[in-house]
Amino acid sequence: MDGELVVWEAGRLAFERLQDRLQRRGAAAVRLAGQWPAHFVVFDLLRLSGTDTTGWPYQQRRAALEQVFTARQLTGPWALCPPTTDPETVSEWLTWTAVGLEGLIFKRLNDTYRPSAGGWLKYKVRETTEAIVGAVTGTLAAPRTLLLGGYDDDGRMQHIGRTTLLPRAASSTVAGLLIPARGGHPWAGWSFSAGWGSRETLDVTLVKPELVVEVGVDIARDAFRRWRHPARWHRARPDLSPTDVPNMTLPRR
Repeated sequence: MDGELVVWEAGRLAFERLQDRLQRRGAAAVRLAGQWPAHFVVFDLLRLSGTDTTGWPYQQRRAALEQVFTARQLTGPWALCPPTTDPETVSEWLTWTAVGLEGLIFKRLNDTYRPSAGGWLKYKVRETTEAIVGAVTGTLAAPRTLLLGGYDDDGRMQHIGRTTLLPRAASSTVAGLLIPARGGHPWAGWSFSAGWGSRETLDVTLVKPELVVEVGVDIARDAFRRWRHPARWHRARPDLSPTDVPNMTLPRR
């Protein structure tokens, strides 16, 4: 079976709990397995009773998968991912972001299963929001990416994500709006990872946290409410101040 592990908490998919479990070993792993049990959400069938089904069309694989669940009476922690060909149902599913649904996968009904091939389409739910520029990679004259932040409920500026590579015009625009940090920066002494799970440390230049930018992000967050995927540049918002950016509420741990 092909599927995905998920952890369910308080009515939503909690990727941060899955992160916690992935990073633990031994007694700690056993303890978290009881505290945050995982479910396996199945969405495809690759082998059935010794038969390779990857050459079957998806519609046939899906029918066989449903028969397996019925015949074996599979229930939690097994879960069968629901499918639909109804556009209205798709529209409804895309409103389920509050429970942690990040998007949808589209498969052609007559497609075979092709490992490592781009035969599926992924649609991510995205939203537009504002954030404060706290640092950049590259140089102040030619920033490559922006490290973004927001204030928490205690008035501390937290790092919440980084943009993709800036287009040349955007880099030029931002360069004209950045002010070098002069001391007392809320991120002084911090180090920043190149990405989740990466050990590479970014070489960053701190800037005065005054410039607000508008970015497009998906809804995936980690345990600290940071965006798990890079934000897409939209535009600079020099008409806004950092106090116009909504506070980020950190989860209680």
